[in-house]
Amino acid sequence: MCGITGFLGSGRGCEEDKRSLVSSMAASLIHRGPDDGGVWVDAAVAIALGQRRLSIVDLSPLGHQPMVSASGRYVISFNGEIYNYRELRAEIEREYFSPHPNPLPGGEGMEIESKQVKWRGHSDTEVMLEAFERWGIEASLKKFVGMFAFALWDRQERVLHLARDRLGEKPLYYGWLDKTLVFASELKALRVHPAWQGEIDRDALSLYMRHSYIPTPYSIYKGIYKLPPASFLSISIATSDEKKCFSPQSTHSLAASSLSPVYYWSAKSIAESGARDLLTVGDEEAVQQLEELLRGSIKGQMVADVPLGAFLSGGIDSTTVVAMMQAQSSRPVNTFTIGFNEAGYNEAEHAREVASHLGTNHTELYVTAEQARAVIPQLPDLYDEPFADSSQIPTFLVAQLARQHVTVALSGDGGDELFGGYNRYFWGRNLWRRFGWMPRGLRGAAASGMTLLSPRAWDQLFAGLGPLLPSQLKQPQVGDKLHKLAGIVGVRDPEEMYLNLVSQWPNPESVVKRSRELATVLNDTKDRAGLADFTQRMMYLDTVTYLPDDLLVKVDRAAMGVSLETRVPLLDHRVVEFAWRVPMSMKIRDGQGKWLLRQVLYRYVPQELMDRPKKGFGVPIDSWLRGPLREWAEDLLGESRLKEEGFFEPEPIRKCWQEHLSGVRNWQHPLWCILMFQAWLERS
Repeated sequence: MCGITGFLGSGRGCEEDKRSLVSSMAASLIHRGPDDGGVWVDAAVAIALGQRRLSIVDLSPLGHQPMVSASGRYVISFNGEIYNYRELRAEIEREYFSPHPNPLPGGEGMEIESKQVKWRGHSDTEVMLEAFERWGIEASLKKFVGMFAFALWDRQERVLHLARDRLGEKPLYYGWLDKTLVFASELKALRVHPAWQGEIDRDALSLYMRHSYIPTPYSIYKGIYKLPPASFLSISIATSDEKKCFSPQSTHSLAASSLSPVYYWSAKSIAESGARDLLTVGDEEAVQQLEELLRGSIKGQMVADVPLGAFLSGGIDSTTVVAMMQAQSSRPVNTFTIGFNEAGYNEAEHAREVASHLGTNHTELYVTAEQARAVIPQLPDLYDEPFADSSQIPTFLVAQLARQHVTVALSGDGGDELFGGYNRYFWGRNLWRRFGWMPRGLRGAAASGMTLLSPRAWDQLFAGLGPLLPSQLKQPQVGDKLHKLAGIVGVRDPEEMYLNLVSQWPNPESVVKRSRELATVLNDTKDRAGLADFTQRMMYLDTVTYLPDDLLVKVDRAAMGVSLETRVPLLDHRVVEFAWRVPMSMKIRDGQGKWLLRQVLYRYVPQELMDRPKKGFGVPIDSWLRGPLREWAEDLLGESRLKEEGFFEPEPIRKCWQEHLSGVRNWQHPLWCILMFQAWLERS
């Protein structure tokens, strides 16, 4: 796991200057790679690669980066892990001997020795370079099983390749600063470049206000983009000036025709083909197939030359991962949980029971509200651009706890998107079934009925009826969800309903001054998957938006902020491809999500230990904003301040703030969006 950065293009200075610059850019990423650092520069073509390394596999200097291939053609700066690198290495070694192209008569099957690889070490980086040599860029990417982002310089063709893994586990930003192409794992490295201007993109800010994150391919800055998952970008350079010192007068040109990402894997195609070719096996066979896939993925991701463990919340996903880790380990697996004393937010007790049953080496830490709130000032620097998933706080705390004991931690993210676990899959599906057939006027009347009681009154009513309610109705903050649903029953179609369900500010253009909402897969029909089932469409949209741009960003920045590598075995692309072939009846059954994943888990953990309401992984932002965070929030949300900064319309924000303080509505999530932007702006 590492941090990568670099640049390609015009700029003053000789090799020493460029080496100094890229070293400074890489130094800003030292938290991602505290163990080693390196740079590689070719001033003649103005290319510079920088890297910070967190040593995981091959801890020796033979794993140092940037790394040059054995032939000298390729140079790579790589962030991530290729889990099947040993298999690829063996495949390359089998190609030492190849059939003779013109065998002599009677010599069928005769072989000659081909060019052999002289391995220097046993890192996955070295295997990647040899793969590119033998199979090319796209073919190699299709063979890789892993999480990665890399910059690969082809010295022969003078082409820079930027690439990212299929599901978007590892980040990669890129963009233009004047005539220079820059790239990095995090934005902070780009801000080191002397040509940096950093103009805030109001249109991207509008997207942020809707989603609480900025969707790919955009960033908070104009001209800076996120490389989409499952794609690579190739930038070629031509020159007629071979001077060792590059100057603005040198006739270099970056090929603009190469600036469209090429996709080597498509979540959309996988979803569509999976829905057309559903599994036809029985329940038991489906459970067996999923178990074998998961065991293989988890086994591959347990390979490390440093201490390894796992996050354990006690939920279905993390427990499945830990259970299979323990089943394949000869010693107790290290597991980590944080707990809170606030009612409704603590899962540590259940995680402890699960850990005890599995026999893991379990560490838990109860965090006070003061300790959790102390994380908030670090968030703008940690996330680098506005990011407002409030579970970023406990995620950072559990990563910080784990890093005291291990260097790698496995996570259970991805199960909800793949196997139907989110509440909105139930609420959205059932709501449209019950209200979609009605005229919009009648739906408006139903919405009025939902708002007859305040959110607080609804919560009290559901709490009183708790023993009589089925498990799927025992949800936290029911009143607030009902009020939110009341605002969407009048939508035109299911897709508009989904968009409203995942929106913090449903009309962000009315809040962000002089903005227009940019096109995304959520509001652009041409990018939608052709899936007949509404729940499938929601799951697909979550997989290509919320998963890579919220959940995986949250985990990556929180963990790398304390130099901890995280791995997500449920997102092995072979598991994802299998999941899309699973019929909906095996994902959601009897009103319960993740049915198939649960059946796998029940082979390791008793069902009675797991069947309980989900509490989530958050902190009580709503009450904190009315209490200990009130003064901080009031300062950031002050009307005069909002007017002076000029990004937001103060009136709707102040209205939400007053309603939240009075308890009329719980506006914690929309307000957290504003507060995280304001805190980021203040630090920027």
